[in-house]
Amino acid sequence: MNPRGHAALVTGGGSGLGAAAAAKLIERGAKVTLLDVNIDAAKAVAARIGAVPIRCDVTQGDAMAAAIGQARATHGPARILINCAGVGPAKRIVGRDGPMPLEDFERVIKVNLIGTFNAMRLAASDMQSLEPMEDGERGLIVSTASVAAYEGQIGQAAYAASKGGVVALTMPAARELAQFGIRVNAIAPGIFSTPMLQALPEDVQKSLAVSVPFPKLLGRPEQYADLVLHIVENRYINGETIRLDGALRMAPR
Repeated sequence: MNPRGHAALVTGGGSGLGAAAAAKLIERGAKVTLLDVNIDAAKAVAARIGAVPIRCDVTQGDAMAAAIGQARATHGPARILINCAGVGPAKRIVGRDGPMPLEDFERVIKVNLIGTFNAMRLAASDMQSLEPMEDGERGLIVSTASVAAYEGQIGQAAYAASKGGVVALTMPAARELAQFGIRVNAIAPGIFSTPMLQALPEDVQKSLAVSVPFPKLLGRPEQYADLVLHIVENRYINGETIRLDGALRMAPR
């Protein structure tokens, strides 16, 4: 799909991978709405790249539907959804203070997995009624998984489970939505220089970069955005989760 002139939704668009993906789509002529619970961050990114910011909690069904409706009124129904909203707190299943509070596990699953599904179901509902384009394509969904889905480290039980769910969701969603000409894919990033990682001390960031086989660098959000754009433009990529990690395989800790 050529994104020029088409409406796109980016959840978690107020920072990191989402902001980079939104900027890349706008460069190619898409009309982008940033959906983010942090509206101040979304407004700042929107002002810089020319997007529309809307406050949205991806875990809430009615609020998400209202936000997509607001975006639809501005840009028309979206043909592109990029799911980047997520959280990644680290906590052991059983730590010094006892078992992980159940609500901590629930929150990560709710944001990362249920939030992804929430946006997917609502965006796909709009996409299925659009006029088909070349090869019958009507829309595209790209979700964000993680290499933690495959090699979750100690302390990543909740995060790895949520991202493993995103990976597992991708194929059945692609199969179901194929009848409408909607493609569904996911990207599993490795260690990327996002605000979450930049909060760590510089020496820790350098040690993480050294753990990547090649290139020995932290991934840049722009590289994630480049892959998003390729998936958008390459109509034969469907039902796939693509690792973007410099051949990294995570150690237990």
